[in-house]
Amino acid sequence: MNYGLAARVLGNLLLIEAALLAIPLSISLWYQEKSSILGFLIAMLIMGLVGLVLSNIPTSNKRLKTREAFLIVALGWFATSFFGALPFVFSGNIPNLIDAFFETVSGLTTTGATLLPNVEALSKGLLFWRSFTHWLGGMGILVLTLAILPTVGVGGFQIFKAESPGPTPDKLTPRIAATTKILYTVYLVMTGLQIALFYGAGLNLFESLVFAFGSVGTGGFSIYNDSFARFSNNSVLVIIMSLFMIVSGINFSLYYDLWKKRWKQVLNNSELRLYLSIIAISVLAISLNLYGRVYVGWGETAKQALFQVSSIITTSGFSTVDFDQWPTFSKGILFALMFVGGSAGSTAGGIKVIRLLVAGKVVKREVSKALHPQLASPITIDGRIVAPEIVSGVASFYFLYFAVFIIGSLLISLEGLDLVSSMSAVATTLGNIGPGLGAVGPTNTFAQFSSLSKLFFSLLMLLGRLELFTLAVFVTSSFWKE
Repeated sequence: MNYGLAARVLGNLLLIEAALLAIPLSISLWYQEKSSILGFLIAMLIMGLVGLVLSNIPTSNKRLKTREAFLIVALGWFATSFFGALPFVFSGNIPNLIDAFFETVSGLTTTGATLLPNVEALSKGLLFWRSFTHWLGGMGILVLTLAILPTVGVGGFQIFKAESPGPTPDKLTPRIAATTKILYTVYLVMTGLQIALFYGAGLNLFESLVFAFGSVGTGGFSIYNDSFARFSNNSVLVIIMSLFMIVSGINFSLYYDLWKKRWKQVLNNSELRLYLSIIAISVLAISLNLYGRVYVGWGETAKQALFQVSSIITTSGFSTVDFDQWPTFSKGILFALMFVGGSAGSTAGGIKVIRLLVAGKVVKREVSKALHPQLASPITIDGRIVAPEIVSGVASFYFLYFAVFIIGSLLISLEGLDLVSSMSAVATTLGNIGPGLGAVGPTNTFAQFSSLSKLFFSLLMLLGRLELFTLAVFVTSSFWKE
């Protein structure tokens, strides 16, 4: 194991995070928030010192292999979450380190689950940092490192592969640094466009920034206690937010295809069509269920249904209403969407639509083989054969995902919660969604849980963001054998 190289990459990552803290620090300086200024400065000093020490550890071999990549990704997410929590602790806004760690993990993994009963009590600088973690974690903090530090090593693709969501990562160019720069260019353009639209629709600049970070990063942290509900009557803002959550849940490589004018390739993309179909069907079904029961007009009914469906399937986690008060049928659809997620290669969490597509084709093939046992029928998507190891990987992912979900739900039920609340709490953290149902509904927080449960939820959020296997390899003996 090349620990020296792993340490150097992690050191560079912490130096980047320390530098990024200068942005919220400047906001606290502008608003003269003394406690937050002190918190940011101390955190930056600690990050900088640790980063400098780690980045200067000598190593004789600069080639990055698979095991080092897994180690870097896992430690990278834990380290950035731990050190990213320090401004909350040293400023005194979240003095408990476990609580601050939970909040930061929730931000970086774009979960958006919070334990703060009064978010509006935070300083402007910390509110910005809290939402900015969504933006950093959405595309991947280590992918950002690869984009600006191409000298990581010839095995940089291993980091990209271990951190990227979906069964297979999309490598748009032969050089991984070029690929990450293309993805971040798309990310920046989408963020800038949404900031401009929000500002034009009536939000101030600060609100436009933090809500754009949350929706493009599919996070869900709000600077207000009622999430996005105070803007519920502004249909333009609600529609802008809904549409950007949806487009952020689409595979970012398709936007590169659009730029290259590969229209047919985008229009015929099976995952995209299934993703949009699920959204359309869910919105229609919930609208029919809500109309006349909860809302009077079709316009308001469809608007609220679209927003909540967009928020849950993309794992963004914003809310304009307390959907936990909706009829059981509508809540059931939203709960089911927690296990769907967005597209692979997007900032969304969850299982991913592509895995649902592969699983559906496997079921269809098995039904056909029951009628025609000798039939040789490979799994194909968009005209390309899906390799058997990808199919088996999808099956393994489903098994592991629901095993973690079931075991986690049973463990959390020991807190004394009802079954719906326990299952919802695990589903929403494992799927990086944010609000759930029952005790963790959109008007509640995770403050009610014990410190041990908060650490467990933090682990679930990291497991969900890194898609289980990246962390699961550490419990295997083969990982530690030379």
